[in-house]
Amino acid sequence: MTTAGQCGLRPAARCSLALCAALLGGALTGCGGGSAAPDRDATPAAHRTTPAELCTALVSYWAKEALKGSEWAGLDWEQKGLSNEQYAIHEEVVAAARAERVKHGSAAAEALIDRGTAERCAATNGATGSSENWRESDWTPPGHHPRTPARHHAV
Repeated sequence: MTTAGQCGLRPAARCSLALCAALLGGALTGCGGGSAAPDRDATPAAHRTTPAELCTALVSYWAKEALKGSEWAGLDWEQKGLSNEQYAIHEEVVAAARAERVKHGSAAAEALIDRGTAERCAATNGATGSSENWRESDWTPPGHHPRTPARHHAV
């Protein structure tokens, strides 16, 4: 028997689904359909997250996971919920962070990830470009070797 929390999804997929649900919930707020005039004395609306802020949060999270060598860091761009542009930012930032870690340590590398991701995501307005052109991930977990797919023979 499967419970709601055990729907067969990996933790990273559940995280992506939760993020999408939260974003959708935020987008639907204010869709009451009524024709009442807005209350001028009401508290200002909550901050709406921009595409650049979403890009920064998503890409920096996965870049830090890659820097740590997390088991989930090897997911492909689509499983991480990234567009092609966001994946390109991810790869650039991770490469720079690895070099920074060698020179100045992990804290400096994570700070570089935060800065670099925020700058690149802002410059591209969230980097939400096409995800149609699939690219193979070049990330390999430390100590692992890429596997050759098994060949299946007709019987």
